Amino acid sequence: MTNIEPVAYPNRYTTWTRSDLLEEVRTKVKKSRFEHILRVEEAALLLAKQYGADPEACSIAALLHDYAKDSSRSEIEGLVSDGHIEAVLLDYGSQIWHGPVGAYYAKETFGVEDHEILQAIDQHTIGGEEMSLIGKILFIADYTESGRDFPGVEKARELAKKDLDEACIYKITQTLLHLVQTGKRIYPHTVTVYNTWV
Repeated sequence: MTNIEPVAYPNRYTTWTRSDLLEEVRTKVKKSRFEHILRVEEAALLLAKQYGADPEACSIAALLHDYAKDSSRSEIEGLVSDGHIEAVLLDYGSQIWHGPVGAYYAKETFGVEDHEILQAIDQHTIGGEEMSLIGKILFIADYTESGRDFPGVEKARELAKKDLDEACIYKITQTLLHLVQTGKRIYPHTVTVYNTWV
């Protein structure tokens, strides 16, 4: 871990303190995921410092990005039936639905209204046709955090140090290749994002 200091929240985006937010997140996800979330925050704060993004916004987005990753299918079905989440997300599992559901909870549970934070959480798995600086930072921090160990992660880390857009293109491309090579269903918007960026 680096010496990045935890960010104080001056209540610009949420009335929750960072410590209270962390305690709530800890109750919602398994231990290994909580540790991943902390590493993503660390990576996001490093990128925020490098690229001049708001550290508070990046911290909140990072800490909430996987809040819904361990949610049950029945919980998501309830959100669908109540009209909060698109039904098509159920066809692609937690890997796809946890971004939009996380954004929903960021707003409804934590009171986050900032569009860029909500969009960053929503888009953090497959990216978006347009991404804010905060969105790009979360997208790459999630991919390159220090616990990640897969072919190509070092290249992604090097790209992130030089050009955030190039790092995004790399992640989008590698993710699509991985899905094809492993024979997994591809959420249609993933291809749209790829076409827009590449």
